[in-house]
Amino acid sequence: MIVFACPGQGSQTPGFLSPWLELDGVAEDLAAYSEAAEVDLIKHGTVSDADTIRDTRIAQPLIVAASLIAGKILRNRTDRFPDGIAGHSVGELAALVGSGVLPAVTAMRLVGIRGRAMAEAAGRTPTGMSAVVGGDEEAVLALLSDLDLTPANYNGGGQIVAAGALPALAALAESPVRGSRVIPLQVAGAFHTHYMASAVDALRDAIAGVEPADPRIPLWTNKDGSVLADGATALDNLVTQVSSPVRWDLCMASFAEHGITGLVELTPAGALTGLAKRGLRGVPTVAVKTPDDLDAAVALLSDAPNGDAA
Repeated sequence: MIVFACPGQGSQTPGFLSPWLELDGVAEDLAAYSEAAEVDLIKHGTVSDADTIRDTRIAQPLIVAASLIAGKILRNRTDRFPDGIAGHSVGELAALVGSGVLPAVTAMRLVGIRGRAMAEAAGRTPTGMSAVVGGDEEAVLALLSDLDLTPANYNGGGQIVAAGALPALAALAESPVRGSRVIPLQVAGAFHTHYMASAVDALRDAIAGVEPADPRIPLWTNKDGSVLADGATALDNLVTQVSSPVRWDLCMASFAEHGITGLVELTPAGALTGLAKRGLRGVPTVAVKTPDDLDAAVALLSDAPNGDAA
């Protein structure tokens, strides 16, 4: 079973879309995605600096668009879908497209709204997120509670992402749990916490009238790591996850239970394959960072039993 993993916010880097624009059809797709999301993806994916693409309104559409491009190219080259798919945080929008629940342009419209709503919510109170790597998990969670921080992402592999007020995150960094280290993340708010309540309402309004299809391949949810059977539930989870913790640890555990034999992280890749190396030890992974990585992903897909035809 080959699983596609679609990354979340923080994976973007300046100029990362430039090599993709050399491939046939990518510029046209990005133009359509830009119109839907109301973001100039070609500009921001090629020439904008790190501070600019850190903006939630820009980062989220960039990341989802990149995953859609890489996923489409891989399906065209292999004439097959993956055997399953999941997305981390905003990456769930790309996963809904990859599983057939939503059309790509619809997902890009929603991610544009999501990014703007989450940026507006984040602007109300100075907040952020930091990864806590290592340390005793119970001790980490106890410290977060004491500091009034929320465990926003349970990433597995000994990593929990804390979210909340900036002074509390600074206190966490100054006095971390023994054996842990704290890494500030390049995001502009306390995502997946109560600070995002207004964004939930905005996204709920945005999905009104959207008619999702049921997933054609296994689709895992960040809510609890389960496999979803219907598109309506997947779309509803997409709304509620804005203010709820990401349970990527449970997704990886479910991958293992379902017999995963390989994981391909779509563009902009690196974070989820890193987690897989710790949480899914021994499972081959491919991080599709640039078009040069496509051949390795194709090889992994080609060596596995054939999934659904594209």
